[in-house]
Amino acid sequence: MARAGRPRGFDREAAVDSAMLLFWERGYERTSLDELRRTMGGAKGLSSASFYAAFGSKEALYCEALARYHVLHGGMLEILRDRALAPRARLERALRASVAVQGDASHPLGCMLTLSAPIDAHAGGEARAVAADGRAVTRAALRDCLQAGVEAGELRRDADLQGLTALFDGFLLGVSIQVRDGVPLAAIEAGVGCALAAWDACAARR
Repeated sequence: MARAGRPRGFDREAAVDSAMLLFWERGYERTSLDELRRTMGGAKGLSSASFYAAFGSKEALYCEALARYHVLHGGMLEILRDRALAPRARLERALRASVAVQGDASHPLGCMLTLSAPIDAHAGGEARAVAADGRAVTRAALRDCLQAGVEAGELRRDADLQGLTALFDGFLLGVSIQVRDGVPLAAIEAGVGCALAAWDACAARR
């Protein structure tokens, strides 16, 4: 049975998708509850009662929208964890996949985890934590891929994995700003090869 206040025919997944796009484009703090309610409820929008009955709070909705983002656009992590690929190959494929998603004009440019997270220390504490945790998952996946490179004999055992993780993570974070600034996608894609030169500089001798 539908919860009290929820409009007839309410499509929760479509509503969350709409919220995801708003948060992604405008960021958590610049997205107002009025904008969310107008966008999420179709032609008539959602009443305040319907919104709170369905989602509880703006923070809770943001966290749900981030989870939806991972489902729809989080394929890079799956590539980084794909043991069927050699470690360097999976890293390159993941970086290029991320650039392609972030530069796709069919949805907001950049990475939602990077661009939408709250920055006000006095608001959105749970939302900030969830976004930070998401970015930490990406760093961990990068670190695991690099460690797999060592174990597979692709990288030297003395390779600075912490530094390499920071390099590749920083590259991915920077793509968001570059695509929003209109940097040509070809230039960013060329940057993938330059970033991978750091891997090659640490490659184990065959």
